[in-house]
Amino acid sequence: MCRFFESIKIKDGVVCRLKLHQDRVNKAFAAGYPDEDILSLFEVINQSVILQSGIYKCRIVYDSDLISLEIAPYVRHEIKSLRMVDTDMESYSYKQEDRTQFNEAFAKRGECDDVLLVRNGLLTDTSYSNIALYDGTNWFTPRIPLLYGVNRAELLESGKLIEKDIAATELKNYKQIALFNAMIEFGELILPVSQIF
Repeated sequence: MCRFFESIKIKDGVVCRLKLHQDRVNKAFAAGYPDEDILSLFEVINQSVILQSGIYKCRIVYDSDLISLEIAPYVRHEIKSLRMVDTDMESYSYKQEDRTQFNEAFAKRGECDDVLLVRNGLLTDTSYSNIALYDGTNWFTPRIPLLYGVNRAELLESGKLIEKDIAATELKNYKQIALFNAMIEFGELILPVSQIF
């Protein structure tokens, strides 16, 4: 069976979106290890030293049990341009450690900073983040992303995003694209759609 991982944001001593991360771990166990006791992220993180100031990335790798836990200061990579790349990757509800297909897609970015993945003509994600597009009134996120991210789930629950199939050919109908994940908050990384090639 494959290995899974979670990247969890810790900001000023507070573990962010822990319940949503645990929900995703639960799904991974249901799919891969239905007869095993589910890994408790709360218990794992509670045994670690949590620094009280700054932003840290807690990376937990697991299979049927904990494999590793690393906590390191988080530094966001600058993304200023995206290249659309076709993919046939399947959607999944949990994060697999094997990122071979994402890495292969990322290698096709050319001079751009990251890729905007397109499956069956529909926009999905970048190599490391979920996306939302702004039409001047509302923010829309792809109905079927490659990864159902925890930040995306929270934004949908709060009504800040609307799910919708977004065809690559409809990109001209939007003004901006937001990139977000467990570490990058919605609104921190927004590009004009003119920076998508």
